[in-house]
Amino acid sequence: MGKIYVLDTNVLLQDPNALFSFEDNDIVIPAVVLEEVDSKKRYMNEVGRNARQIAKMIDGFREKGKLHENIVLDNGGTLRIELNHRSFKQLQEIFIEKTNDNRILAVAKNIALEEEAKSNGRPVILVSKDALLRVKADALGLEAEDFLSDRVVELDHIYTGVQELPMSISKIGLFYEQGIISLPSNANQKFYPNQFLIVKDELGSSTSALGIVDESGMNLKKLSNQKESIWGIKPRNSRQTMAAELLFRRDISLVTLIGKAGTGKTLLTLAAGLMQTEDLRNYKKMFVARPIIPVGKDIGFLPGEKQEKLRPWMQPIYDNLEYLFNTKKPGELDAILAGMSTIEVEALTYIRGRSIPDQFIIIDEAQNLTKHEAKTILTRVGEGSKIIFMGDPEQIDHPYLDESNYLSGIHRSIAESPHVAGLSFYSVFKV
Repeated sequence: MGKIYVLDTNVLLQDPNALFSFEDNDIVIPAVVLEEVDSKKRYMNEVGRNARQIAKMIDGFREKGKLHENIVLDNGGTLRIELNHRSFKQLQEIFIEKTNDNRILAVAKNIALEEEAKSNGRPVILVSKDALLRVKADALGLEAEDFLSDRVVELDHIYTGVQELPMSISKIGLFYEQGIISLPSNANQKFYPNQFLIVKDELGSSTSALGIVDESGMNLKKLSNQKESIWGIKPRNSRQTMAAELLFRRDISLVTLIGKAGTGKTLLTLAAGLMQTEDLRNYKKMFVARPIIPVGKDIGFLPGEKQEKLRPWMQPIYDNLEYLFNTKKPGELDAILAGMSTIEVEALTYIRGRSIPDQFIIIDEAQNLTKHEAKTILTRVGEGSKIIFMGDPEQIDHPYLDESNYLSGIHRSIAESPHVAGLSFYSVFKV
């Protein structure tokens, strides 16, 4: 027996392809949802883009039949725009205001009552990203669900890039002597290229070693980029040492670093970029960017030219650069950057259409990237460039993203490729 799904506006604005995520069940879009989508289509951001896309998609369905009737979708399900079932009789004693959310609730409730009166009635489910709307639906006795098919990966199951591995003390000694050893192979253990292993004595002594899995996934080798100082700073713990290894590896073209604030991701990455750009000359330029998403209420338009407008948004980057260059006086950093001409600090707003070859690319606060923005950035990376995505999936300011965002998705999807690597500053998984 099929089901009837009533979709909230935020589901379509989050993912226009949500219409094809319900298999062969029936999809109902209340007429008020179209009004809300129409009010967003002029926005010059991801929400506006999705509103325009869903409008064109539904307009294209008119070729298959009348929208207020069931139109068969390619996946076997049906779609209809609901013009009836708008009565507030069932809601008026509980929710008096005729808001758009309550109109959507009324449609779902009336369809559910209609189905309950049938001998073979189908379940009616309200799908919404709005937690409070789901709570209100539950108060009315309606079944409600979050839209989860757009979720990339749960944070609890995210790839850490690190494992602890028990090993005999003799084999640890062999690792120190030769710099490489073969890894155990059985069905319960799987090692990924560029994954770090913290090897510990299986008998419980303090003997340990740190290594990285080679591109075959079958051998453990010593770190090749252990530096005492990186542009004046030193890695203070094993995670920062691991991060430095990934940042200096020329054969790794994409790195993701995720973790809580204060773990040193941005400072270490900027230092590695400066060293490889200015000292080692591995790259022609260092390109630093971050999405412009305000924390809390936006203060509105900023005065001045482009660089003056961008400065408040990019100030966290400049703070780290001031520390690395050890500047003391106001304007001293700007003079240094103007003289170097190899460091470019930019907003992601202006990345469309660019091609960025032979550069060390740093994308800070990447947890605020949408799927569309992440794809746009990755397609801008030119030959010979290295790109680093950094962020904390638990600190998201974007109103339409949660912990299961596209930074987490990129981080998880890179596990099995020998030319990309990821590291989490959260927990270590034991084997």
